[in-house]
Amino acid sequence: MKKLTPTQIRFLRAQAHHLRPLVLVGDAGLSDAVLKEIAATIKAHELIKIKVANDERSERETMLSTICETIGAAAVQHIGKTLLVYKPAAEAKIKLPR
Repeated sequence: MKKLTPTQIRFLRAQAHHLRPLVLVGDAGLSDAVLKEIAATIKAHELIKIKVANDERSERETMLSTICETIGAAAVQHIGKTLLVYKPAAEAKIKLPR
């Protein structure tokens, strides 16, 4: 996934404001099953929120980068225990600004 511009990030953050987390990462962390669920969910929705139960910010940052590298998505935002991830579908539903 290419890097998002600041304008695109602002746009996606605004689009995600009303969304609820669709995937929950528990105390066990990122397992193969969780990554598979994230991949399936992002394929259907393009932009998803992921809620992480972990209290360590550095571990959540690592999880975010692992998720993005594994499924080929772009990290939009990491605020608190919520991660926002975007990956365009083959037929994009969300039209990004330039």
